[in-house]
Amino acid sequence: MIFGRVKPLDAILAAAEGKSLPRTLGALQLTLFGIGSVIGTGIFVLTAAGAQKAGPGLMLAFAIAGLICVVAALCYAEIASMIPVAGSAYTYTYSVMGELLAWTVGWALVLEYAVAASAVAVGWSGYFSGTILNEFFGIQLPAWLAAGPLALGGAPGGFINLPAVLIALLVTGLLIIGTSESAKFNAILVAIKVVALTVFIALTLPSEQFSASRFNPFLPAGVFGGWGTGVGAVGAAATIFFAYVGFDAVSTAAEETKNPQRNVPIGLIGSLLFCTVFYILVAAGAIGTIGGQPLGPNGFITGGEMPFAAGSAELARQCAMPQYADALVCSNEALAHVLREIGFGKVGNMLGIAAFVALPSVILVLLFGQTRIFFVMARDGLLPPSLSKIHPKWKTPYVVTAITGGAVAFAAAFLPVGQLADIANAGTLYAFMMVAIAVLILRKTEAARKRPFRAPLIWLVAPATIVGCIFLFFNLPIDAMLVLPVWGAIGLVVYFLYGYRTSHVAKGVIEVPRDDVFDVPHDPR
Repeated sequence: MIFGRVKPLDAILAAAEGKSLPRTLGALQLTLFGIGSVIGTGIFVLTAAGAQKAGPGLMLAFAIAGLICVVAALCYAEIASMIPVAGSAYTYTYSVMGELLAWTVGWALVLEYAVAASAVAVGWSGYFSGTILNEFFGIQLPAWLAAGPLALGGAPGGFINLPAVLIALLVTGLLIIGTSESAKFNAILVAIKVVALTVFIALTLPSEQFSASRFNPFLPAGVFGGWGTGVGAVGAAATIFFAYVGFDAVSTAAEETKNPQRNVPIGLIGSLLFCTVFYILVAAGAIGTIGGQPLGPNGFITGGEMPFAAGSAELARQCAMPQYADALVCSNEALAHVLREIGFGKVGNMLGIAAFVALPSVILVLLFGQTRIFFVMARDGLLPPSLSKIHPKWKTPYVVTAITGGAVAFAAAFLPVGQLADIANAGTLYAFMMVAIAVLILRKTEAARKRPFRAPLIWLVAPATIVGCIFLFFNLPIDAMLVLPVWGAIGLVVYFLYGYRTSHVAKGVIEVPRDDVFDVPHDPR
């Protein structure tokens, strides 16, 4: 039965108390975790791709994606404050809609976090190979070490993306050492990113080169580019949504948060509002100074034509022409490129360094969320219990962290990354939609349960989240849309071969797991 095997909320909360992770994170650290995830690949790497899809309408795309994330965050905040345990959308779905749907959500979150972390690792590799090694040290990394054999747009003769592998493994090691240490490291990187983007805004918006005429036409490809095309303002929003992927990692950290009823909502909503405003201002500065019109078969699009797909061979050929080489949509390091174009070359290079230094914080947050999802699924018996082992010294789920980090490093080393942002978004949108549904159901079935945070206008906010997620999903490119059902089918096979038989709920085991079963020391706090 699709809605069978529902795990009672009281049992979920009791299980968390009986086998808990140390509570070390506060509101500020959670907010920084959210900002660390949001400000990263989207603004430093995907700005050019977003402009190629929407032109100056990139600002609208950021607003659309941010608005959908805010209403989703309100749903997350309410349910996370009710159920302050690890597991995010997976745990919430388990408590409301049953084990099977919870498994599909957990499996979709695997797609979100792992694919996104691999994509960011490859993005970091580009900065390391191009900006750091080549521009500053004059070292050209051999092609066979700079890109995998299947990397879209990678160097000819590529064999392995070694820098991407190394950064993925380095971040994995940091997470194994400890959550608190990871949060401190992340706070430093967040500060670097915020300072870099603040400098960018301060130099571009008041610049003499800034002109309102560069925003005309504002929507050269229209609001909707057409179903399955992924272009236009909404298509760009579906891609730019990747820039917000990982903010829900704040709720996955609820079990490791001090006073989660207060701090989780602050971390979720605060980080999103902060980052959305930053994104729009940065997009305005970039487009207003050097323009952001997309390229099509006849050059810059002025309306009525379809732009080339971001990352396509056609766009690469166009960008190779001298007259388009300096265009925003042709840059691999968009923000640094903008500053160089308006006469701030040294500052642009420093911003490139900031991106190189700061992108690992995005990988950190994504891996953090991924490992906590696996941890809770193993705790529920849906995955082997060995995955939930806690390190005796560092008090972190080291087994699943090492496995996840290895998988991310492998994908970053060999697999194509050109469309990974869209693929990761597919899993994210499904999980967000399920959380909104769960909140509505809990308002009916658990009306009397304490809610330290209540989302305002829930009967408007939750349906808006559901519709918004579906809306963005169907504005992804068609191949990205198809990945989710295929991945889901693989997950169902795994579930029915293993999890269906070993599930604790299926065996009637809903009490607190014994520490000796999971080899986890009990936290007396």
